[in-house]
Amino acid sequence: MGWKGKAALTAVGLVLAVSAVVAVRTATFKAPVADTAGVRLAAARPFDVDLAARHLGEAVRFRTVSHQDPAEDQPAEWDRLHAWLQATYPDAHRVMGREVVAGHALVYTWPGTDRGLAPIVLMAHQDVVPVTPGSEESWTHPPFDGVVADGAVWGRGAIDDKGSLVTLFEALDGLAKAGFVPKRTVILVSGHDEEVRGGGARAAAALLKSRGIKAQFVLDEGMVVVEDHPVTKKPVALIATAEKGYATLTVIAPAVGGHSSAPPPQTGVTTLAKAVLAIADHPFPMRFSGPGADMLKSLAPHSSATIRMAAANPWLFSPLLVSQTAKTPAGAAMLHTTIAPTMLKGSPKENVLPQDATAWINYRIAPGDTSAQVMARARDAVGDLPVRLAWVKAPDEPSKVSSITSDGWKTLAALAGDESRAPVAPALMTAASDSRYMGPIADDIYRFQPLVLSVDATKMIHGTDEHISVANVERMVRFYQRLVETAASR
Repeated sequence: MGWKGKAALTAVGLVLAVSAVVAVRTATFKAPVADTAGVRLAAARPFDVDLAARHLGEAVRFRTVSHQDPAEDQPAEWDRLHAWLQATYPDAHRVMGREVVAGHALVYTWPGTDRGLAPIVLMAHQDVVPVTPGSEESWTHPPFDGVVADGAVWGRGAIDDKGSLVTLFEALDGLAKAGFVPKRTVILVSGHDEEVRGGGARAAAALLKSRGIKAQFVLDEGMVVVEDHPVTKKPVALIATAEKGYATLTVIAPAVGGHSSAPPPQTGVTTLAKAVLAIADHPFPMRFSGPGADMLKSLAPHSSATIRMAAANPWLFSPLLVSQTAKTPAGAAMLHTTIAPTMLKGSPKENVLPQDATAWINYRIAPGDTSAQVMARARDAVGDLPVRLAWVKAPDEPSKVSSITSDGWKTLAALAGDESRAPVAPALMTAASDSRYMGPIADDIYRFQPLVLSVDATKMIHGTDEHISVANVERMVRFYQRLVETAASR
């Protein structure tokens, strides 16, 4: 046999060997998350869902809007919300100690009978984002009227995040009224400025740390039950096990000002444009790793045979997995650090050359990357362009990745699966939440709201016509009630 024949046989052998490895790994593939079959969940208790919806509508009416300029905020609205919480949920306030930190952040503690058990920490923030001026007429109902109509509660904050705040209180108040006594301490942290600074949650975390608190787990807002997940085409409950870091970079191009009738060959605006394009055109590579990869691996058993085979053999198919996941912006964001130029400033007048031009670039830093790497990459991209790079403020680094085998995960995953009747998977939260400050008091921090939304419906969060269905209000109250009773009873 000649060398060509031997080479062909060798090639065939390699193909057969690779095929055998792929087949075996696919046949024996298991999702990376822990088995939750043995978790005993508390039963649901009856409650008045229509009353809960009306209460959420009332909460929406408090204009606890966090503006970019704090001078525009209305502190009295937070005071009114606090008074309303105390009046509306007397049984919860009877059993929980209440503390106010950093002005308007709230820390509630429901002491457990066994102080040796690590507490659970539940979070929901009080503030909301502004409504875009001029968009009010596009809302089905005025954004701060808290209207309950057509099977939904309408208004700014109905989902983000007064939906969680109110349904948490509905659950806690109902449990207290029914005489439930927790074995494990329950702590509720409600920041007042999550949408702009997160100083309230930071102060709350410092308070808990000073008391030596080490929580079993923390649960904050974040992912949801996606009704039409792109991988399965069916509902999937996503629980974020990590969130990206947050940083905003300014790119400043100094220039000589003057009259626009006699411009130099290069103005500050053209220099800035080149720098911004250079940074944006130098993206971070996508990687099939971390929570984004864990999500796809966890959903593979519920997807097509092709996805299952690829997820079982990332050593061979990671390029395919990356390309499939990156077909949507949300999917791509789970696989790398994103770069988003968002704001520009130049001359104050159309016929005046700017003395400097500035751009703001927002980064969401993936676990595994750091703000130092982001800055180095930006400097490399702009090269010798005459620009200055600086952080707007000290960046928030990515969170650590929480366990998908811990008792906290098992409780949350078992309950999320039971309520949604859908597969449960870990995921990466690409936005930021107050929970990013809780690292000093908990190893396991999860981000999940127990409501069902389609991919398209998530666009209304921070947008026009934010609303939550009464069916979702019911799901959330029931989930939080069962979660507290399950986790705090053992």
